[in-house]
Amino acid sequence: MSRYRRSKAAGSTFFFTVVSYRRQAILCDELIRVALRDSVNAVRKKRPFTIDAWVLLPDHLHCVWTLPEGDSDFSTRWRMIKHAVSTTCRDAYRRPEWLSRSKHSHRESTFWQRRFWEHQIRDDKDFARHLDYIT
Repeated sequence: MSRYRRSKAAGSTFFFTVVSYRRQAILCDELIRVALRDSVNAVRKKRPFTIDAWVLLPDHLHCVWTLPEGDSDFSTRWRMIKHAVSTTCRDAYRRPEWLSRSKHSHRESTFWQRRFWEHQIRDDKDFARHLDYIT
C-alpha cells in the first residue's frame, strides 16, 4: 500500500486541489453544489477550520484552509466531505460501468478521484500567490 507524505504542521494553512473522477464536468451542478456546501458546513461544526478561499470549477476545486491551533488533520475532513457528497449524490451520478475491482474493494464511488493534492502555505507571499491563483 502506498504511503503518502502529508504535512503534519498543526494550525497551518493549506492549499488543496480536489478532482472529480475521470474529470467529469459535474461539480457545478446544483445538486452537487448544495451537497458540497452542506457537507462542508456539517464537517466544520464537528472539526472546525477556516476557509480562506474557494473556487469551484466543473471538474475540480481549489481551496485554502487554515486549521485550528494544535490540529493538522485535514485528511479526515476531506474524507468526511467527499463521503457526504458521494452519498447525497449517489443515485444521480453513479456509474456502475466505471466501478473497477479496485474501486469496489476500496468501497469508492465514481464521483471523486481517490486522493487530493495539498500544499502547506509557507509564508505571506506564498499565501498571496495561491489566493491570486484561485481568485
